[in-house]
Amino acid sequence: MDAVDQHIEQWRTQRPDLPLDAMATFGRLGRLLGTAGPAIEAVFLRHGLTTGEFDVLAALRRSGEPFTLPPSVLARSMMLSPAAMTNRLDRLEGAGHVTRTLDPGNRRSMLVSLTASGRATVDAAVTEHVANEERLLAVLTRAERETLDGLVRTLLAGIEDGQT
Repeated sequence: MDAVDQHIEQWRTQRPDLPLDAMATFGRLGRLLGTAGPAIEAVFLRHGLTTGEFDVLAALRRSGEPFTLPPSVLARSMMLSPAAMTNRLDRLEGAGHVTRTLDPGNRRSMLVSLTASGRATVDAAVTEHVANEERLLAVLTRAERETLDGLVRTLLAGIEDGQT
């Protein structure tokens, strides 16, 4: 029995009328996030980044040459408000990882570009990040990882699409 099983058993004693399987699943997902989250964030901190800042640099890096996107596209991809995106971009620009320039195709819009420093930082961070996530999942077999990924994908899609 893990800690979640203990909590569920206590609830079953106190509220036998409730179906508690979903509570157990979300309890474990929460504990997983609480345990793995800091281990993942520590990698980004070693590279001078927060998780949110890494997400911005990673989105620019994944976009391919010339590693440039409008702030609105970045904000939508991360489900952020324009103000939250501006704060992240301010910090990243101050660190020399991105630049903001007027969009020559739309002078009312800006473009965010990855600098050489930003590219070096995100490349180093993502290399360590991938290795760290592999280490965190090493207790699972390849088949278990594929099953887990498929199940979480289905659950996430259902919740995001409002099917639940």
